[in-house]
Amino acid sequence: MPIDYETLDQLRQTHPAWRLLRSEHAPLVVSFLQRVFVTPNERVIAQSDLAEALADELFALRERLGQATFPKPALDYLNDWAANDKGWLRKFYRQGSDEPHFDLTPATEKAIAWLGTLAERSFVGTESRLLTLFELLKQMNAGSETDPQARVAELQRRRDEIDVEISRVLAGDIPLLDDSALKDRFQQFTALARELLSDFREVEHNFRGLDRHVRERIALWDGAKGMLLEDIMGDRDAIVDSDQGRSFRAFWDFLMSSARQEELSTLLERVLSLPAVGQLQPEARLRRVHYDWLEAGEHTQRTVALLSQQLRRFLDDQAWLENRRIMDLLRGIESKALALRETPLPDGLMQIAEPAADIELPMERPLFTPAQKPRIADVQLEAGDADVDTTALFSQVVIDRAQLAWHIRHTLQDRTQVSLRELCLLQPLQHGLAELIAYLQLASDVFKTVVDEGSEEAIAWTSAGPDGQEQTRQATLPRVIFVR
Repeated sequence: MPIDYETLDQLRQTHPAWRLLRSEHAPLVVSFLQRVFVTPNERVIAQSDLAEALADELFALRERLGQATFPKPALDYLNDWAANDKGWLRKFYRQGSDEPHFDLTPATEKAIAWLGTLAERSFVGTESRLLTLFELLKQMNAGSETDPQARVAELQRRRDEIDVEISRVLAGDIPLLDDSALKDRFQQFTALARELLSDFREVEHNFRGLDRHVRERIALWDGAKGMLLEDIMGDRDAIVDSDQGRSFRAFWDFLMSSARQEELSTLLERVLSLPAVGQLQPEARLRRVHYDWLEAGEHTQRTVALLSQQLRRFLDDQAWLENRRIMDLLRGIESKALALRETPLPDGLMQIAEPAADIELPMERPLFTPAQKPRIADVQLEAGDADVDTTALFSQVVIDRAQLAWHIRHTLQDRTQVSLRELCLLQPLQHGLAELIAYLQLASDVFKTVVDEGSEEAIAWTSAGPDGQEQTRQATLPRVIFVR
């Protein structure tokens, strides 16, 4: 932004932060909002709670400065601070609530943060900021290096430095930060943590502005749905894919890791327990500052969800309107048809000529095909005298499943369980493999069984071979146990 006279004069007249600094009520506004919003990191406060807190603040000031100080009620001051000509607070209705809520605007938080830098500090550290700047330059230089040899050389140099430091520590030379260095770095951490919370409000403000723009476009749109969605999604992608949006997404992915959260909690506990840091009297909320970051990030994510909800509602409303229009047309056609049903049609009401000539070519007709008549010979059937062995017709095997089931039940009367092999030993198989399959069918359909896949059983039977000699056959299968 150029710092010239015209730009500064425009900011002086329009920017909410500058208007706040020029206001005669600036001490009240800044001190109160700092105490109720910034210090406890409150994102949203209901109107009744905020008005009650401001009423207590005004009462204390009137007791000290006189009853004529700030004569208006607390709610009037809140509404005045949330007016468009000031813009120090944002007044809105949360979803599912009929009570107004208030939140700080990014401009107000910037003004509060800048006023905090005007106070004199007992300790001003510069080393940590210089080291931070130097580390950022190294990261940018290493991250933009495209030469593999140069990157490998840099990594090897860092590895050598780490090896030297490990050797020193193992030898007993453990360098420690002194109290000044610890205070310097802790002040830098505190400032960056607070700035990060302020940045969340600005990111949320940008998404909220996009949501408001979407609502306005939907309210005034009368064209096709596709054009509106393309326009809206283009604006959303412009914010999400911007440098600010990509940085926020990377930060959110990093912070959502449970391992990172546990690591931050452990580091904060160790740092806040150091005596040098305790002399600075840090705020108690610093122990859970990473949870404050998560809460602030969730508010930003909810704002993005509101944008998606508006798009979904717009599509649902458009689909409902289109369906209603179609139903109105259909009902109109039905009502007109019923009204004309009893009305006789006048002569010559409508005449429609043939749309095309009916042409039939002679060669398109199929030729005559005479029907074929079957010829039946009058022959007397005689009995045949062929010598055919008919025993195969009577050698069918029928397995008596009822007899097998009775054998299983009779055996289970004397014991609680019996295996399939034991059943075959007590009553050998008469029909070979077919009878064995019948046992397996009874095991799955009728009886309660247990199959032991870990052990196998061999079941043998005798049957007649092709030459009439008896042969022994055997089947190996997992152990099947019938249970009573």
